[in-house]
Amino acid sequence: MKLLRSKPRHPPFVGFADFYFLGSLNLVMPQTAPWYQDAIIYQVHARTFYDSNGDGVGDFRGLAQKLDYLQDLGITAIWLMPFFPSPLRDDGYDIADYRSVHRNYGTLEDFKSFLDAAHQRGIRVIIEMVLNHTSDQHPWFQESRSSRDNPKRDWYVWSETDTRYRGVRIIFLDTELSNWAWDPVSKEYYWHRFFSHQPDLNYDNPAVREEMWNVMKFWLDMGVDGFRLDAVPYLVEREGTSCENLPETHAVLKELRAKLDQQFPGKMLLAEANQWPADLRPYFGNGDEFHMAFHFPLMPRMFMGLKLEDRKPITEILQQTPAIPDGCQWCLFLRNHDELTLEMVTDMERDYMYDEYARDKNMRLNLGIRRRLAPLLDNDRRRIELMNGMLMSLPGTPIIYYGDEIGMGDNVNLGDRNGVRTPMQWDGGWNGGFSAADPESLYSPLMLNPVYGFQAVNVHSQKRFEHSLLSWMKRIIKVRKSAPVFGSGSIEFLYPANHRVLAYIRQLGNETVLIVNNLSSAAQAVELDLKRYKGNILIEMFGRNIFPRIGDLPYLLTLGSYQFYWFRLRRI
Repeated sequence: MKLLRSKPRHPPFVGFADFYFLGSLNLVMPQTAPWYQDAIIYQVHARTFYDSNGDGVGDFRGLAQKLDYLQDLGITAIWLMPFFPSPLRDDGYDIADYRSVHRNYGTLEDFKSFLDAAHQRGIRVIIEMVLNHTSDQHPWFQESRSSRDNPKRDWYVWSETDTRYRGVRIIFLDTELSNWAWDPVSKEYYWHRFFSHQPDLNYDNPAVREEMWNVMKFWLDMGVDGFRLDAVPYLVEREGTSCENLPETHAVLKELRAKLDQQFPGKMLLAEANQWPADLRPYFGNGDEFHMAFHFPLMPRMFMGLKLEDRKPITEILQQTPAIPDGCQWCLFLRNHDELTLEMVTDMERDYMYDEYARDKNMRLNLGIRRRLAPLLDNDRRRIELMNGMLMSLPGTPIIYYGDEIGMGDNVNLGDRNGVRTPMQWDGGWNGGFSAADPESLYSPLMLNPVYGFQAVNVHSQKRFEHSLLSWMKRIIKVRKSAPVFGSGSIEFLYPANHRVLAYIRQLGNETVLIVNNLSSAAQAVELDLKRYKGNILIEMFGRNIFPRIGDLPYLLTLGSYQFYWFRLRRI
């Protein structure tokens, strides 16, 4: 079973059947991995983080002032949610101008100052690029709708009827009845895969493809390090298809990648493609499409495995994950700005996840759960640590959603996905240290309840003691960064008789790491077949304590509830 690299410089992922053949491999350390393979990414919206001018909205000057905090946390890259001029009907994913900054967040000069300050600290910046659609307020759409003879008419997808592309699924089931919307100005229907105020661009038009590259070039020239490309499976439409993952869509993406490689080598493209693993694989192409893609199907199964206290959902989905080209990487996350998506699970699995994690129907949205990490896990520190331990040790680049490093909560009463986009909680003072504005002027209400409110959960208080969640997150990030095996190594699952234990070996060159996770709420014992490593000692990576040497017998470990170990194997 090969899961990571189709042309590896180092040992590929192997399955249980290959367990006995690895011992004869002559392991050689590969060349330095691309920066994104070893990155720790922090996702944040400029408006949520820190308000520098007291208007109730976070901004780039405020974000720049908090870069020291992010550097101290240990992250190496920031992923920014959309910050462009927008009506903000979809939190900025409805873009009205691709070449500027929303006035609430500052100016282009403020963004450039932030970018320079991040780079001075060794932090790269990845920005959002929404390729699929614009706001209906974008000048392009206003021109397109103004006349059927307008030069930009063909920049969007128009139809005299709403019967084309029948059978194409509706993504926002809770709000949209059709993928077509009637435009009273031009007296025709326009195509949209998301909200009706977000018309889809027409990528069959070469002028659209060229203009979107020019937009990307504008930000690349400014110095951004990569793009998270939003909603990429839906760029092109064809009759009789699902209008997803089409060859024509991949051709558009390969064209963008070729221009990127030629003009801006070293920059990165990250795909948001919420698809099954087999459908995700083509987005890497032959190493000539995306550098990275989110592993959407893995995330819900991590939560499922934890609730079932069984490793099977996790090992099964990774067994189904195909090889990807050398130089490419999966991107892993526990939570983000959207709902915990349940599109890539079976109907039975979705019902189970709803029953276990979202019994209150207010917590559900579209085909997902709109909750933050800590509330999903009942604010159980042991489970929060275990999930982050798996995030940091499974194959891929981890993403931390802002505020999850301190255990922030959510407010499902805010509607849509705004409940997981509340202001960052810096201290227990005025507005949680986020803004000097009057509380009613804030872009979003702060968390006020006694469990997750800013008086109880904030950066200042957690900085004061070494056993806080924030201090623990700094520590695990530091340990992960000390071992390149986590970013680029192979994985081999072990299958002990105790199904409540998830164990795997990560290997890169001569470095071997053993990970053992107890998915159970009760203490567990496990015997691991490690005889291939006979004579090695186990060095626990957090305390650097030495565990007994591996011998001929199965290696016995005991783990407390939700406990996990990271061990380096050394022959001494």
